[in-house]
Amino acid sequence: MGCCGSSLQAGTHPEKPPGRAAPPQRPSFSLNQHQAPGSAAAQGVGRGEVPAFAEFSLAELRAATGGFAAENIVSESGEKAPNFVYRGRLQRTRRAIAVKKFPKMAWPDPKQFEEEAKGVGKLRHRRLANLIGYCCDGDERLLVAEFMPNDTLAKHLFHWENQTIEWAMRLRVAHHIAEALDYCSSNERPLYHDLNAYRVLFDENGDPRLSCFGLMKNSRDGKSYSTNLAYTPPEYLRNGRVTPESVIFSFGTVLLDLLSGKRIPPSHALDMIRGKNIQVLLDSHLEGKYSTEEATALVDLASQCLQYEPRDRPNTGKLVSILDPLQTKLEVPSYEMLGIPKHEEEAPPAPAPAPAPQPQHPLSPMGEACSRMDMTAIHQILVATHYRDDEGTNELSFQEWTQQMRDMLDARKRGDFAFRDKDFKTAIECYTQFVDVGTMVSPTVYARRSLCHLMSDQPDAALRDAMQAQCVYPDWPTAFYMQAVALSKLNMQSDAMDMLNEASQLEEKRQERLWSKDASAQSPLRLKGLC
Repeated sequence: MGCCGSSLQAGTHPEKPPGRAAPPQRPSFSLNQHQAPGSAAAQGVGRGEVPAFAEFSLAELRAATGGFAAENIVSESGEKAPNFVYRGRLQRTRRAIAVKKFPKMAWPDPKQFEEEAKGVGKLRHRRLANLIGYCCDGDERLLVAEFMPNDTLAKHLFHWENQTIEWAMRLRVAHHIAEALDYCSSNERPLYHDLNAYRVLFDENGDPRLSCFGLMKNSRDGKSYSTNLAYTPPEYLRNGRVTPESVIFSFGTVLLDLLSGKRIPPSHALDMIRGKNIQVLLDSHLEGKYSTEEATALVDLASQCLQYEPRDRPNTGKLVSILDPLQTKLEVPSYEMLGIPKHEEEAPPAPAPAPAPQPQHPLSPMGEACSRMDMTAIHQILVATHYRDDEGTNELSFQEWTQQMRDMLDARKRGDFAFRDKDFKTAIECYTQFVDVGTMVSPTVYARRSLCHLMSDQPDAALRDAMQAQCVYPDWPTAFYMQAVALSKLNMQSDAMDMLNEASQLEEKRQERLWSKDASAQSPLRLKGLC
């Protein structure tokens, strides 16, 4: 399984390192651990610090990760069907994110994936690298989490370059992860898949956090443990099921990592503990700089977690209660104990805007307004034009005098009044009533509703309406102009310029047809089904 931050893994671990150092990232807005116990902030993430869980578009995540560029891979796991984790940055908010991309059809049922992601997305805690969104598009399945810029516990513990993790920091890691597991267990998420040192990440303050990715139910590969079988809970080997007690066993292996500074199979560690060879178990790089009493308590807790019978292991609440009194140096920030600089990256300056490309043909007043993104001018032109472009065949059948037709036309009239008065919400509702009846189709209604969506900050809906207007009236310049504005709002500038050019060409052809006496008007106001 991947993690939410950059990683440097050992060769024996299934997560393959990309071999690249991650550049500094924007802070992920965590709470500092030194909160007053019992305060609202100490119980979970404070208001406004983590964005609400949301659905992302594939285009948005592709843009954030540079097209899922190889240089943005920070973690890779799984040999037959690899999962990749990319670092990225959302274009609109400039928030740094981690994006986990599953292989195609790893989750065949999109609804199951969505429900699972939303369940994990409800969790919010300062000890978690929180899940902030997902994407489910076709066969694509992606998770989006807070980005942790200071690597994994595995790197700091097994592959340290500057200094080893001091004893007080190791106790802090154990305590923080126990708190994360206890929070998840208390919120009906007691199962954590494949808990190990690669799942523990360090945020911008150097505080340890637990990756949210391990809270997701495993996909159809059926494997909940990707590590060597020597580290797998014995009951999982018997029946292939993960239980809350299995998570405690895995937490015990993390305690062994913290004690020894290396990967030791639980069976070997237990033999050392039974033989009272605790000094041999402890990391020699600590150079004796630890409390024997605290070390004994941690060894004893690891022994309890690694019991063969699940019922003999402690629960998450007991983990916290045992580790809490062992915490020291509470006044020292985590980044100091890790020996890393405090992460204080500012948001990068906005790049200088590129010169706006110029359309290839002269633009009409409508085209000029759209190229300038002048919504007020567009509105005035649409109001003045009224339904002139819908004119053509004005012979109406007897159907149009039915009550249904009168109601439909009345809805359009009310929409027109609201549109004129810039009551865009009401206009959308009225025009939608007109469209939903389905007897008549009007490109002008679609164009007007498109502008209403733009004024309501709904560019996706605006683009759909503009495309519908084109479907009804394929050569109508206004339909292309409205698409250009919507595409520009969606930051698709090249496509927007293509639409502007196409609209201006259509206007030229339209003028030529008006000058030609052989041209005949074609009615865009027609029965639905001709498009």
